[in-house]
Amino acid sequence: MALSIVIASLAAYESIRLLFLLGVLFCWLLYKRKAVLFSVLAVLLGISSYYYFALSIPQPAKEVSVTEITWTDVYKINGRYIRGFVTADDQQKWYVQLKIASEEEKNVLLSESLAGKLFRVEAQEIEERAENHEYAFQMESYIKSNGAVGQLLVENYQYAGEESSFVSYMAKKRFQTKQHIQATFPNSLQAEAEALLIGSREQMPTDMQNAYQTLGITHLFAISGLHVALIALLMYEALIRVGVRKETANWILLIILPLYAFLAGGAPSVWRSVSVTEIVLISMLCKKKLAMDDAFSLSVIGFVWLNPWVIFQIGFQLSYLAACSLIYSSSILKNSTSYMIQSLVITTHCQLIVYPILLYQFYEISLSSFLANIVFVPLFSFVILPINIIFLAFSYISISLSDFFFSFYEPLRTLLSEFILFLGSLPYQMWNPMKPTLPLVLLAFASVFVFFLSFETKKNQLFGCVVLLLPMMMIHITPYLDSSTKITFLNVGQGDSTIIEMPYRKEVIMIDTGGLLRFDQEPWTETNEVYEIGRKVVVPFLKGRGISKVDTLVITHADADHMEGAEEILEQITVKEIHITPSSYDKDVMGDVKEEINKQQIPVVEKIAGDHIESAYYQFHYISPEDSVYDGNNDSLVLSMKNAYFHGLFLGDLEKEGEEELVRKYQAALHNVSLLKIGHHGSKTSSSQALLELTNPRISIISAGYNNRYGHPHPEVVERLQALKLPFLQTGIEGSIEVEITKAGEIYVSIP
Repeated sequence: MALSIVIASLAAYESIRLLFLLGVLFCWLLYKRKAVLFSVLAVLLGISSYYYFALSIPQPAKEVSVTEITWTDVYKINGRYIRGFVTADDQQKWYVQLKIASEEEKNVLLSESLAGKLFRVEAQEIEERAENHEYAFQMESYIKSNGAVGQLLVENYQYAGEESSFVSYMAKKRFQTKQHIQATFPNSLQAEAEALLIGSREQMPTDMQNAYQTLGITHLFAISGLHVALIALLMYEALIRVGVRKETANWILLIILPLYAFLAGGAPSVWRSVSVTEIVLISMLCKKKLAMDDAFSLSVIGFVWLNPWVIFQIGFQLSYLAACSLIYSSSILKNSTSYMIQSLVITTHCQLIVYPILLYQFYEISLSSFLANIVFVPLFSFVILPINIIFLAFSYISISLSDFFFSFYEPLRTLLSEFILFLGSLPYQMWNPMKPTLPLVLLAFASVFVFFLSFETKKNQLFGCVVLLLPMMMIHITPYLDSSTKITFLNVGQGDSTIIEMPYRKEVIMIDTGGLLRFDQEPWTETNEVYEIGRKVVVPFLKGRGISKVDTLVITHADADHMEGAEEILEQITVKEIHITPSSYDKDVMGDVKEEINKQQIPVVEKIAGDHIESAYYQFHYISPEDSVYDGNNDSLVLSMKNAYFHGLFLGDLEKEGEEELVRKYQAALHNVSLLKIGHHGSKTSSSQALLELTNPRISIISAGYNNRYGHPHPEVVERLQALKLPFLQTGIEGSIEVEITKAGEIYVSIP
């Protein structure tokens, strides 16, 4: 029945054709010798649920006329913006970006919970723009997974009162708890306490998040079934110890656990564990105890019926799949003879059932998680979590007493954090094959099911292992079977970053890394963490393509929009060699990158015209600059990529003077190129008539941000390209652009 509901929701949001899965479910139920009437009812439930969900899917109006919004408890104040979900006066849910008017106004907004607050606004819908690429954060998917209909921008607003509701009341209590933690806990312990106690990870430092992700223990900071079970046990035992009858204690838990779910932020993992516990408790009080799998299924049905869009939330998918694997593998777990073996079996089950989703959503899996979870799950669940609960209680009773205990605990916890950071820095812990296709994901799930079945029945276990490994091998080797060359111009805003993948993934060359030009601004408008193009855009692309090693990184010149992202890339991707233009290495903008280069001892080589990059497939030659004196854009490294059927030219930020030198010196060599990466983002000072006429490119690419402050590409450049009938694409409008060169020499341009 639960599967039927999930299929119905998926079909309502994606395609009615997915209802054919109900037929597959019907056949499966008959195979499992379920009653025909039960099987028919399961299908009818799915069909009726489909129509209910299809009618309830929110649809935005053709014209937005929102004048009043009410904030939900899902929002964040960062820099000069509030970003989060609201309920509007059109009865729809929207994602809103509200621009804060002043520092004083920001301080007021930070001082209290916004949940339930009403604002009168002048709102306009944010027009859809091209995504960075298919592996980057997808705002449209995020909005859909929260049941919203679109995005609004608000610049003029006025406080209009407050809406009283139970949800907003609990959100305020959560906000007050967060403020109390920040006021009473040491700075180094606040992020951990907020994550473990109220499910807020906003303060978690990036380096610590990366370490937890590498070790595969990020889930420890998502309030889960183990957290809820521990808290329920502590409450139950405390009630029994003070003389409360068992039945009364169960009734009290029925009331308290949902309150805790609201206080903990209401993530899917929290509601899963709370709802299952509630269903079991109710059945016990009614003297008809339900089996755990039935309670689990009822939890799924209730969750999806209330919020059908929740099936698109990764937290929902991972939480319910992991719990499902443990419930239906109890017979295997019972055979474990020791704690260590049982812990390894539990970790293996959870990791295997979710690995296809992890690869599909995050493109990598922690190999060390199998061992790390054995150590850190009990440490966090039975030591660190209870300590934080006790410290929170002490902080309400006596600040001096809690400070006394903090003085002993904080140094020990700091040592543990340093140890975790050390472990997270160790190499070769991540399996990063590629983002698998949907058929491969389904094949991987099928292989996991066969593997579990073989071990549960204790038959054909070797066959089960082979079936499990087969999709993993297919996912891993897929990038190495592609005989084409792919050149991807990433949409990194107002910057440059180009990835060249050779046939069979023999070599990977990256030209520039993107970056942001930083401008001075008032301190109160600065964000909590600086937005990093390398970490947010470039690295996800590399991981999504299964690129864990770059053979050559070319930094065309020392401008932030071409190389600022290099530091974040070097931290997560192996780079064998870096090429730079002469005399640019000591520029101030290279400071952070130099530190990482020196730390990893990566060879850095200055290149000038006449130098080349070794390649088995193309001739890579630098044709500029001519001298070793760095004067800026016209000393950009210009790279020519050529073989018998293709010629690509990558100009960096070369301007008119540099182009004239190329035209003069390479009159024959640059005639009729296949691909031209336009210089300096299409500025007025580049893309001269002479160069365009000489190169006469079949396709030109302009790397420039959407609606950028510089007006790139300049209208004169666009006019020249159009007058010469030269087709061109812009990353800021089309998104990332891929040029594929087949083994036969055919060239295809696509926007992934």
